[in-house]
This record gives sequence, structure tokens and C-alpha cells, in this order.
Amino acid sequence: MSTAAATPARTGQVLADLLPSSRVRDAALVLGGAALTGLAAQLSVPVPGSPVPVTGQTFAALLVGTSLGAGRGLLALALYAVAGVAGVPWFAQGTSGVLPSFGYILGMLLAATVVGALARRGADRSMLRMAGTMLVGEAIIYAVGVPYLALSTGMSATAAIAAGLTPFLIGDALKAALAMGALPTAWKLVGKR
Repeated sequence: MSTAAATPARTGQVLADLLPSSRVRDAALVLGGAALTGLAAQLSVPVPGSPVPVTGQTFAALLVGTSLGAGRGLLALALYAVAGVAGVPWFAQGTSGVLPSFGYILGMLLAATVVGALARRGADRSMLRMAGTMLVGEAIIYAVGVPYLALSTGMSATAAIAAGLTPFLIGDALKAALAMGALPTAWKLVGKR
């Protein structure tokens, strides 16, 4: 048996592409990605001195992007954001609307798109590349979220970094470690069928 035949996971695909293709599949994946992100946002721990809690939301958003690809990941996070602004209480701690932490959600839109594009190029196939992909995604989320936090609250840049970045670095390293194992393992399981 050739190596190509034994490994259906080719560069150019994301995990969602392994499901039979249809518009219904894509709609279900987008809706499921938005719902997963909303559920993960409820795993929330307040951070003293910060209007931004630690949540599972960023991990879910990056997982959605890498699993669904850039287009479907962007649509899932856009649905999540629009529904939350419209009043669905699935932002962190059951909130909705445009909050001081909304910049992180906007960052998740961009991050899901970028990590989805990287996954399509094979960045989700190995532990090391997946760690790098997640770190790029997290950096994008902070690059949008921290300035938005500063602008929406009137914080200085230093205060916004202290309240909206520093307390989250250890948790983000743990999230990257989880992703390092999860997606490459999923590809290995698919390849063994």
C-alpha cells in the first residue's frame, strides 16, 4: 500500500473537509462552531482588576478556525459575534452586547480566519506547527483586544496590557498545549482508518 493511500489527510484539507460535502454540512458546521464558542465562553473565571475574564472562548474560537478552515471559521465567529451583539447571552459569563472585552471577539474573527488558512496549509498536522498556529492566533486576538479594551475603558496602554494580556499568558500556554495534542492526534486517527 502506498503512503498516499494510507493517509487521507492531505495538505489543502482541514478536518471538516473529511465530512461529505454539502451546503447543509457547511451550515451545520458554522452553526456548531458558533454554538461551541458560546458554550466555551461560559467556562469563565473573573480576573481581579480586569473587565476581561479567563474563558474557554478563545480556545474554542481557534479550534473552530483550525477545524473548519478560514471561510467557515470566519462565518462561525461572525455568527457568534452578531448573535451576541443582538442579545444572545453567550458571551463570557452569559453577557451580550458590545462590552469592553468585545475587541477580543473581533480579534477572534480575524484569528479564526488566519489559523484556518494555516491549517489548510498543514499547520494542524504536527505538535510543533500546531503550537505555533495557536500562538499566532492568540497574538492576533490580543493585537485587537488589548487596544480595544484601552479605547473602550479609557485605560492607558500599560494598564490595558496589565489587565487584558498579562493575566492570561499562562492560560494561553495551556490552551496551546491542549491544541498541540488534539488536532494532530485527530489527523493521526483519521489516517489510521
